[in-house]
Amino acid sequence: MFTLPLFDDTPSGRPAFITWLLIAACAVVFLWQRSLSPDDETAVVFGLGLVPAVLTGEADLVPDLQLVPGVAALLTSMFLHGGWLHLIGNMLYLWIFGDNVEDAMGHGRFVVFYLACGVVAALAQVWADPGSRTPMIGASGAIAGVLGAYLLLNPRANVGVLLVIVFYVRIILVPAVFVLGLWFLMQLVDGAHTPADEGGVAYAAHVGGFLAGMALIPWFKRPGVPLFAGRRSQAFTMGRAGGGRPGHLPPPME
Repeated sequence: MFTLPLFDDTPSGRPAFITWLLIAACAVVFLWQRSLSPDDETAVVFGLGLVPAVLTGEADLVPDLQLVPGVAALLTSMFLHGGWLHLIGNMLYLWIFGDNVEDAMGHGRFVVFYLACGVVAALAQVWADPGSRTPMIGASGAIAGVLGAYLLLNPRANVGVLLVIVFYVRIILVPAVFVLGLWFLMQLVDGAHTPADEGGVAYAAHVGGFLAGMALIPWFKRPGVPLFAGRRSQAFTMGRAGGGRPGHLPPPME
């Protein structure tokens, strides 16, 4: 069985300029990474990524790799990605959920919120493994903050999830509280069973970013924007794959 979120049913009241800009920035930076030689790309990952041991002072980068001050890597690391799947997965979640969170805050506050969640997420990973010499890169910590904020804003919104069971392909509408709650639970469980120094997925960053988003959304949302908004469509209905697009429901099954 394979599942993949594709869209939600919550309309946005204004264009999500910052969400689009963040997606574009990550895509452009990734294409730049791909244009480099393997050695140069590795140097960029160490120079612009976040190495916990460097931030905590337990290690130092060689001079050729010191592209930005260690603290600045908390920000630059958010715009690097390790591969196509890493980039596409992160940008898909930002595309689905970012517009509504941006709409709830306004463009300026969303920029600050996004970067703040990314920094908290990175610090959570450093706290989990302060001596790690593996660079941490990716927007997933900041995006986890977006998911946490969305969960409090629209827990009863429905997310169109692609469901594939062998040759059975459908889109099912699942409440956001289940989709995002399950995602968060998986980060906790997988993180608990994965040694912090093993590398790979930064589970502590995901957990930290998600909790930061939940904690900050009451302070960042515009006055009058409610938390825990009601549902806009019937949950657990199905439609054929290919019939829906972001913000729109798929046609009902015949």
